[in-house]
Amino acid sequence: MTILKDQRVIAIEEHYYDDNVTAHFEGLDARTGGFVRENLEEVGEARIRSMDEAGIDVQVLSHGAPSTQKMDAETGVKVATLANDGLAELISAHPDRFAGFAALPTADPKAAADELERAVNKLGLKGAMIHGLTGGEHFFDKKQFWPIYERAQALDVPLYIHPANPHPAVVDAYLKDYAEAFPGIVNAGWGFTMETATAGIRIVLSGVLDEYPDVKIILGHLGETLPFLLWRIDMAVNRPGNDGVAFRDAFCSHFYITTSGFFADPALLCCIQEMGVDRILFAIDYPFVSNEPGPAWMERLMLNADDKAKILHSNAEKMLGL
Repeated sequence: MTILKDQRVIAIEEHYYDDNVTAHFEGLDARTGGFVRENLEEVGEARIRSMDEAGIDVQVLSHGAPSTQKMDAETGVKVATLANDGLAELISAHPDRFAGFAALPTADPKAAADELERAVNKLGLKGAMIHGLTGGEHFFDKKQFWPIYERAQALDVPLYIHPANPHPAVVDAYLKDYAEAFPGIVNAGWGFTMETATAGIRIVLSGVLDEYPDVKIILGHLGETLPFLLWRIDMAVNRPGNDGVAFRDAFCSHFYITTSGFFADPALLCCIQEMGVDRILFAIDYPFVSNEPGPAWMERLMLNADDKAKILHSNAEKMLGL
């Protein structure tokens, strides 16, 4: 390795495309990833060469958004099965360099739970990634999806909640005035954060974490702003007139966050102060973010060697069994 010599580096939010999935993408989703499409579709020597040049030992692969979340139940089950089988084949070609998160057909929660179990026990995948709203309408906290949390807890694998393009009504109400001049504000600049932070808040408020107290949730992008907001949200939902919930405690005891696409010293230090370094895992968000800046940032970051090791590999090794 040329960066962080003698330090293993595991990046856990690294994306790819499968033709079986992307054939069903429509509208704005069909254009997502256009500027890095070639890199999304290549999971082999070129990707490994880029990893080697940046000093990355392992990528945990996950399909790009919206994956299977906008498919109907029948289509989603078929496509998720094909995608997960294909991902397992990609990993088997380079088992020392790749691991993976499963795609789930969330339109059929029981089938999604069963597919998670198959993907973990039969294919060796490390959990699942959920992208945005199921059917473009339904947040993942709704009770219809709780069988997936139940199965994830039983399997002791995490559920990674990842952004997708926001609901069109949200874009229309909040973002359309600037969407043409600054299309990034609809996705990574703000729309992704707004939707996925809302998803994280709803998971805590829903009670699903009380029902399944050992379930593990991952949020990328340094927690989608929530670590910065924990104190204020906790204060607000415990004012008179609210049912009250130990929001800050619940978040910090069930959620893990990653550095994907967010290499900022002040933001990371805020996350460490709120959540502790044991809940932070390294990720890049390849290929939407290039491989090189993340390891270089970690190399110069003013953290002690033990904390760097936790973020770079040991937290992921413990959670994912790598």
